[in-house]
Amino acid sequence: MDNVVPPAARRDDAAFEKIARVIPLLADLSRADVLVGATRGERVEVIAHAKPHSVVPIHREVLIGGQLTRENAGALVRAIAERQPSRSQRAYTASNLEDSTVEGLPAPVVQEALPIENESGKIIGGILIETNLLESERLKRRSEVFQRAVRAFQQMAVRGEPAGIETLTAFGEHDGVIVVDAEGVIRYMSGIAVNLYRNIGYGEQLVGKPLSYLETQDDELVSRAMKARVASQVEIEERGRTWIKKIIPLLRFERAPLFAASRFHLTGAFLLLHDATEARQRQRELLVKATMIKEMHHRVKNDLQTVASLLRMQTRRMQTTEAKSALTEAVNRILSIAVIHEFLSEQDTRVINIRDVSQRIVQQMQMGVLDPARHIALKLAGPNIYLPARQATSCALIVNELLQNALEHGYDARAQGGTISLTFEDCGDAVELVVHDDGRALPPGFSLDRLDSLGLKIVQMLVTQDLKGQFDMQSDDGVSAIVRFPKIPLGGEEGWNEPE
Repeated sequence: MDNVVPPAARRDDAAFEKIARVIPLLADLSRADVLVGATRGERVEVIAHAKPHSVVPIHREVLIGGQLTRENAGALVRAIAERQPSRSQRAYTASNLEDSTVEGLPAPVVQEALPIENESGKIIGGILIETNLLESERLKRRSEVFQRAVRAFQQMAVRGEPAGIETLTAFGEHDGVIVVDAEGVIRYMSGIAVNLYRNIGYGEQLVGKPLSYLETQDDELVSRAMKARVASQVEIEERGRTWIKKIIPLLRFERAPLFAASRFHLTGAFLLLHDATEARQRQRELLVKATMIKEMHHRVKNDLQTVASLLRMQTRRMQTTEAKSALTEAVNRILSIAVIHEFLSEQDTRVINIRDVSQRIVQQMQMGVLDPARHIALKLAGPNIYLPARQATSCALIVNELLQNALEHGYDARAQGGTISLTFEDCGDAVELVVHDDGRALPPGFSLDRLDSLGLKIVQMLVTQDLKGQFDMQSDDGVSAIVRFPKIPLGGEEGWNEPE
């Protein structure tokens, strides 16, 4: 029973989780680092840390798990002890700061702190808001309406309000900010918000006008969010633009007299605006491009399969075994490349699981090349390994040639029974594949420098020139063909193997 968490502690943890969901947006609107400290006996431990996106953060590292003390967080320690908001200024050395202009030179940082109460009125921690002095002074020069709205949001944050905040996307440095009052009248617009509305034809002064003045859905969206007292986000098309609009109701906590219930009083809302027109247009263009590329791969696959079918027909007309064998090998090479295009036509990525490709090649060989009467088994082993399309194509051809070589040269025509295994190994920054057959050993004097087999010459060329790897063959209860090559970083295949 010692490990059972008391109900009060579980409720406190739930309260901290709600607060942690709010502070990312608080950090962006305050243009400050926001830390949540929980009291752990005599200590105050950082359990959440949010950095702003629109300015350089104070701290290089995320401080979760660290301790807040009187030396590094005096405002928070005082707020917890005195049960009221606190403010102070302290100097951080440049080595502690993300934005360090002169190493070792102290930089002033403004700290604001608010205590966090649980449902029983006990102080369980606090929120520490750290702003560099320059940003703090800039905030003082901004509209008093905006400053009041930010302070209201800070007071809401210590209670994990408003609900629904976790559904919002991150605030961006090019997002506009509007503050409306409880009646839906615009009381503040940031410069970015003014420009965004100018882009859709509103050149006049909008501060002081109701949202209903605008021929947009803003009034309806804000009214709905304020009525529900829940943060919300929508993506809508208006006036030829794509907008992402976030609404955050602003609630002021009013502590009631004794024996009366405390309550939140609605004071207005933040309306955050993001013009996503260009981003969505790029997404649509990429989707069209991806669809066209997939269709192209599908057609290439069909064309290759048609060529393979024509060659099969030609094979049946050949009179000599040598000619039939050459055409059969050509068919298998074409089908190996067709498998790659089939995968690319079915997937939305240029990254291919080479194990799946090899499984398809093995199946094709079992159906089209293996004589069931010889009882030679093909086995595949190893993990899933994802390669860029270019490497996967070369690897597919190598697998086809090595399997075909093992079938042709590992067993004589009268051999009954045998096993050819294909094994992949993911070596981290490299891939190794081994094709082993339990048939005849390599002939005396065999050397990769003096190859007569066209298939093995193709393998050697693909491995050394295209994959920049190594190829070896050795006798060991049969023959093992070993290929090892470095992985190209996913997405980094451009320029690979370009001529010097």
